[in-house]
Amino acid sequence: MTALPELEFRTSTACSYDNNDPRCVEVATNRPGTVAVRNSTTGKTVEFTTAEWTDFLTGAKVGEFDVKP
Repeated sequence: MTALPELEFRTSTACSYDNNDPRCVEVATNRPGTVAVRNSTTGKTVEFTTAEWTDFLTGAKVGEFDVKP
């Protein structure tokens, strides 16, 4: 059995990291077939398949998750 590589998280360039309020979403895509998303303050991580992640991004781009008044 081959060991999985350690997740390599990166922060979006759109995130304005502030040491007094360090809330950013971090994403790791270095494991084949997996996208991991981490909260920078809690360290909690959620993993998705690449298909799930692609479907989420597609929905977000067309406004599927927008908050309606």
